[in-house]
Amino acid sequence: MLKQLILENWKSFRYAELPLDPLTVLIGTNASGKSNVVEAFEFLQRVTQGESIEAALAGDKILSSIRGGVEWAALKPETEFTLKFMVQGDDEHTDYLYAIKIQTQPIVIIVGEFIQILDVQSKNSDLLSEFSIREPDSFLPIRSALNTLEGSGMASGLGVIKIAEKYNLKNVDDVSKRIRNITYLVIKALKRTFVLNPIPSTMRSYSLLSDTLESDASNIAGVLAALPDERKNELESTLSAYIKDFPEGDIQKIWAEKVGRFGTDAMLYCQEEWKAGHITEIDARTMSDGTLRFLAIITALLTRPEGSQLVIEEIDNGLHPSRAELLVRILREIGSKRKIDILITTHNPALLDALGPEIVPFVVVAHRDKETGESKLTLLEDIENLPLLLASGSLGKLATKGAIEKSLSDNK
Repeated sequence: MLKQLILENWKSFRYAELPLDPLTVLIGTNASGKSNVVEAFEFLQRVTQGESIEAALAGDKILSSIRGGVEWAALKPETEFTLKFMVQGDDEHTDYLYAIKIQTQPIVIIVGEFIQILDVQSKNSDLLSEFSIREPDSFLPIRSALNTLEGSGMASGLGVIKIAEKYNLKNVDDVSKRIRNITYLVIKALKRTFVLNPIPSTMRSYSLLSDTLESDASNIAGVLAALPDERKNELESTLSAYIKDFPEGDIQKIWAEKVGRFGTDAMLYCQEEWKAGHITEIDARTMSDGTLRFLAIITALLTRPEGSQLVIEEIDNGLHPSRAELLVRILREIGSKRKIDILITTHNPALLDALGPEIVPFVVVAHRDKETGESKLTLLEDIENLPLLLASGSLGKLATKGAIEKSLSDNK
């Protein structure tokens, strides 16, 4: 699982660290840098799926561009950026730090891609070893790494010697095997990153049967309908149980069905009971935006592989404040049960209050440096006068009044 994101010269950030916990909440005013953080995960998601660096940034016939494309990917006037992701190691003593460094001008190229082995017990996470996973002529990151592991270049250098010493390995083959296992573990964790941005208008159409939910949740019906019968019934039962508490009326049941002569498409349906004893069946074309977004979030939580990192921007979009507590409960229940870590951004005071005071250590504030204009990330609990702030009101009230950002600005 991912434990930390480090941004270097990425978009509006000079340098920032974002710890990742079972539930991490990113808050901040408009233009503070929250979306830039989310787009770092989106970039990772794209390159782990095999997209070229240029397509991952600028888009192509299928992908939309990350905001600013290639030109604004690196903090001006820099022409390179680096993204680093800390991955939980396969033992309690080590973690793995994956890093990719990209040049954006005059041409887009991968400058370097490497994995560091770090000592968890060290206060400063001492570097135990480092090895490159680049091929000299490779243009795709990560995916080419496994092919590289067979190369003779992996069996030389100080990093390899340190690995041999750390794991008490006696020959080159054992070292190469260990490096290969580490790389597999890192790639597996990175590929389980999923940025969810449900777009209700796309969810209302018929969708092809699918194995994996798309980022916009457009194929939610296809994912549900393609499940084996037992798993499908279980998942639809869970969706129905959660959704009953969501609207003002009572949705009795949610399900998906294969449609068409060949059964290769699917549609999402529900039963509503707005008047006692009167059941109405509708499909996704008439469901509300809020209901569809809510269903997409739950479906992602229920269908992503265990150990995934789920990222949801403006999770409260379309959500009535009275349903914030329900959403928080679902995030915690399913996330904990299925070992899925969740990063959310929010502006919703009701949602912040529903999270309760126990969320404080896991809230990160995005804000701008008033002198440089660069984005910063600060743990809420690291704000000097936080106890005084919390004594004056709840987290939601503080966010509404802009008191948190003002305190960060005043303490600059």
